[in-house]
Amino acid sequence: MTQKDIQGLFAAIDKFDTKVFASYLDEKARFKFANIPVITGKNNIFEFVAGFFQSIKAIRHKNLEIYELEGIRFVMGNVTYTRLDGSTLSVDFSNTFRLNGNKIKDYLIFIDNSELYK
Repeated sequence: MTQKDIQGLFAAIDKFDTKVFASYLDEKARFKFANIPVITGKNNIFEFVAGFFQSIKAIRHKNLEIYELEGIRFVMGNVTYTRLDGSTLSVDFSNTFRLNGNKIKDYLIFIDNSELYK
């Protein structure tokens, strides 16, 4: 997974494009978003992310810093969520991607977005 791939992944997320998002995942991927339980399987992750996108108006990732180790990618940056009422929340995040070839097998999101639905 190259830096260009990672930028494409975040661009898909920012466009709410769940199909392109899911194309980066291994069939048996595991997805951990903040403090929710782990979601296993590409289709289950697709369904979760599609539901999450319906709960917000917009999302924008910026200031991405991408670091690479063999089989692992680390991404840090800032995300701004636009709530359904138009208000926003900006927080820093860190993602870890463990890879199986060029696909993500473990997608770990470290973030405190606990204020998103308040």
